[in-house]
Amino acid sequence: MGRKDKAKRFAENETFKCLIQPSMEEVFHRDHPLKGHWGKEIFGNDAPIVLELGCGKGEYTIALAEKYPDRNFIGVDIKGARLWKGAKYATVNNMPNVAFLRTRIEFIDSLFSRDEVSEIWLTFSDPQPKKPNKRLTSKIFNDIYSRFLIKGGLIHLKTDSVLLYESTLEVIAENGYELLESDNDIYGSGRADGDGLLQIKTFYESQFLAKGMKITYLKYRLP
Repeated sequence: MGRKDKAKRFAENETFKCLIQPSMEEVFHRDHPLKGHWGKEIFGNDAPIVLELGCGKGEYTIALAEKYPDRNFIGVDIKGARLWKGAKYATVNNMPNVAFLRTRIEFIDSLFSRDEVSEIWLTFSDPQPKKPNKRLTSKIFNDIYSRFLIKGGLIHLKTDSVLLYESTLEVIAENGYELLESDNDIYGSGRADGDGLLQIKTFYESQFLAKGMKITYLKYRLP
């Protein structure tokens, strides 16, 4: 993508009501005004809120929102050019239960309050092979999630990375998290066939499958 295309997308991003783009000053060591108020201010209801962290172009966020119109979905990513696609689709198709948030995930608890989020999806996150503490399933990040997940809130991990899958299993065991489901090949086992949550395929997921790579899935709950 050229600079002109990126500039055009960034400009159009400013027009999307569903795309929230906080400044660094609004989230660095302080609470954003939307914290605790997403249901009322953004969605106009008190339906459960589901986050997709590292959502890329927002394909999973959009697909989940289409399947479950009685829930609210927020895709989070730092790349504005990627978020443009999801925000554009949600705007053109008038999807009231979709929002996108452009911010670093390290600042996520500056934007969500206690018991404000019911579930988290991590889809094809960077496995960070040399920086385990930066993995979105590390204890550091799980501690952050615990500050705004409801009691019994779920965390889903869908990944092609064996490293991320296995290291997450270790984190779950070491910290006493409740492992609810584990599958190291959801298409080979048939697990994805009848599950609307797992049937969704992102662009990259389709590429991974075409290469014969296995897609894994974990579902767990924090204490």
